[in-house]
Amino acid sequence: MNLFRVDKVLTLPTPKTALPGRKEKMSISAFHYVYGNSIKPPFPKGMETAMFGLGCFWGAERKFWQIEGVYTTAVGYAAGLTPNPTYKEVCTGFTGHNEVVLVVFTPKVVNYKQLLKTFWESHDPTQGMGQGHDVGTQYRSGIYVYSPEQKQQAKASKKVYQKALTKAGYSNITTEILDAPEFYYAEVYHQQYLAKNPGGYCGLGGTNVSFTIGLDMMVD
Repeated sequence: MNLFRVDKVLTLPTPKTALPGRKEKMSISAFHYVYGNSIKPPFPKGMETAMFGLGCFWGAERKFWQIEGVYTTAVGYAAGLTPNPTYKEVCTGFTGHNEVVLVVFTPKVVNYKQLLKTFWESHDPTQGMGQGHDVGTQYRSGIYVYSPEQKQQAKASKKVYQKALTKAGYSNITTEILDAPEFYYAEVYHQQYLAKNPGGYCGLGGTNVSFTIGLDMMVD
């Protein structure tokens, strides 16, 4: 949810128009409010990392920390131009950053394809620069991959879900799939926000179209 009322920017900034940012990193608590585990690396051996953008990161993060096999989650900003941005700066639309969730998971318990299922079913990936009433570049749909295997599975899943959405009458998916950019942690009050504020805003809404992990995604 955008706490700062600014004109909605629906195009990404250029290096010339982006805000300059700063060298100093965000100071945050190192521990997950729900799990008690660290939200900062190094993480235990055998863990893998994923990153997703699917609208307001308060509700998006909750979707992932509820999954068995997820070790920790954190919210932050990624895929933009401004180094170490603040939330207020991201909300202007002049950082280029997306609101994202960092997910650290145990692949022996939950695999990447299952995380993709949660990603696709938890939002409407056809809405472009926004989700529901949340409008702006920081609410765009995105998958940010950490390996060639994640990239292959992300692209395959997009094709699978596009077929299902088209059949249900939806338009084309606008989700960007990029190599994982630098992740900038959001302010401490954003971390696990809906666990700290159970009655807080969550504008996420899916399409009610199921995502099926089919043979065309089985590439382990």
